[in-house]
Amino acid sequence: MDINEGRHDGECVIFGAGSYYDEQPTILGGAFVVAADGGLDHVRALGVDADVVIGDFDSLDHDFDTYAHLHGITRLPSEKDDTDMFAAVKLGWAHGARRFHIYGGLGGRVDHTLANIQTLARIAAHGGVGFLHGDGQILTVLCDGTLSFRAWDAPARSMISVFAHGGVARHVTIGGLKYGVRDAVLRDTKPIGVSNEFLAGQEGWVSVGDGALVVVFPVSAPAPAWRTERGDEGPDALGVIDTHVSRLLSKRAASSEKR
Repeated sequence: MDINEGRHDGECVIFGAGSYYDEQPTILGGAFVVAADGGLDHVRALGVDADVVIGDFDSLDHDFDTYAHLHGITRLPSEKDDTDMFAAVKLGWAHGARRFHIYGGLGGRVDHTLANIQTLARIAAHGGVGFLHGDGQILTVLCDGTLSFRAWDAPARSMISVFAHGGVARHVTIGGLKYGVRDAVLRDTKPIGVSNEFLAGQEGWVSVGDGALVVVFPVSAPAPAWRTERGDEGPDALGVIDTHVSRLLSKRAASSEKR
């Protein structure tokens, strides 16, 4: 499956509750727009019309009643397995999106950033791709595929970093950058891929044959072309939104109360 720069179909833009670092979000024509929880404050401030609003709304700057009249709102319980962001991704996926741009989901609370990286890994594992935008940089997760950047006038020290995610990434090739590797093995316990650099006037690419990579690059870089060997697993691949607390956690809580 190929989803490249300039394609608008299959695109979902999600607004989260975190910081936007003065970045102006880009919404391509035809994109499915979701406001997740406190992201509703941001879409209203930006004058953006969201197709769907979802969350428990514990991060709103305004009282929920201010927005209760709006169309397309789904209110979730505050105690549940799925984060509001993951629920928003599931909605976008079921709607047909396979490429996700997420604003307000990188930086701020570290636990939410990690949760969002895991969400991107879930998207990638099922044949899609997601991008977290924040503070002048973009983060994505690549599974069994290639991320390619066209040649650009990269300033000195335009950094791109590559990390294994979820254990071991095999058959990793990095080309057109300051440091390159071919058919390498990267492990998530050794951050050898940090602080690589784009080279002015050269195309750059990162590929992985087996496993997952986290790739971080500057927002000033060209939007990358993306290809994956993972097939599209259909609208139900991510599952339904989970609005309950898992039984395992409930049992642990009950068992600790007995002690």
